[in-house]
Amino acid sequence: MPSIESLLASAELPDSPSARLDAEWLLAAVLGKPASYLRTWSERELAPEQVAAFDDCLKRRRAGEPVAYILGRQGFWSLELEVAPDTLIPRPDTELLVETALALLPEAAANVLDLGTGSGAIALALASERPAWRVLGVDRIDAAVELAERNRCRLALRNCRFQRSDWFAALAPAEFDLIVSNPPYIRADDRHLGEGDVRFEPASALVSGADGLDDIRRIVATAPNWLAPGGWLLLEHGFDQADAVRALLEAAGLEAVESRRDLGGQWRVSLGCKA
Repeated sequence: MPSIESLLASAELPDSPSARLDAEWLLAAVLGKPASYLRTWSERELAPEQVAAFDDCLKRRRAGEPVAYILGRQGFWSLELEVAPDTLIPRPDTELLVETALALLPEAAANVLDLGTGSGAIALALASERPAWRVLGVDRIDAAVELAERNRCRLALRNCRFQRSDWFAALAPAEFDLIVSNPPYIRADDRHLGEGDVRFEPASALVSGADGLDDIRRIVATAPNWLAPGGWLLLEHGFDQADAVRALLEAAGLEAVESRRDLGGQWRVSLGCKA
């Protein structure tokens, strides 16, 4: 019988930039153990059905399927979230949006809106850090709203809720102290859409017109009507879109407009405040 270490050593994932890590995550999931177990018990021999299950995971990964979709979960902020092909996989760069939001407002009560919530990652991260905030996450895809609600229930966060809405379209009249969004912002002709994990993610959550800014334009044009005085709009965008997004924010009459860099040093979030 093969051991844990021999299986990991022979795992072939030639197209993955993190082959060993991918194999460890997949094997740990098959065994129902944390990744640390693989190192502690590296000589343990595995049953044939465990080997077969691991081989099946490797085949899916070699076909390009993201590890998060194979496992059905992904870590974001301090949370473990259920993910599915209906939504984007939460990424570390988006944590900048959460960090920025938390730094802008005090811990006192606030109304917060997350547009295009997907798995609920941003909304749930904010709700988990600020119990006094009332967080609403919206998405136009029913399956995404259902997924976000499952994550909310599992995390037992009562200060967050989700509903279906195409951006602001289905919302009841309200004023928000903070509006955040990680909207689609990739150009329709971007070659990266045919590479890596992105091939398996929903195009509707990625692509936004010829220059990638169609949805950001819609949000910025409408958001000031939904912001309370002194309220903030925060947007994630592409690394080369910061100038264009700041121009949109300023044209909409927002103040204190600026952009911030992500973990890789790329401009990733732009924001502005309603006077």
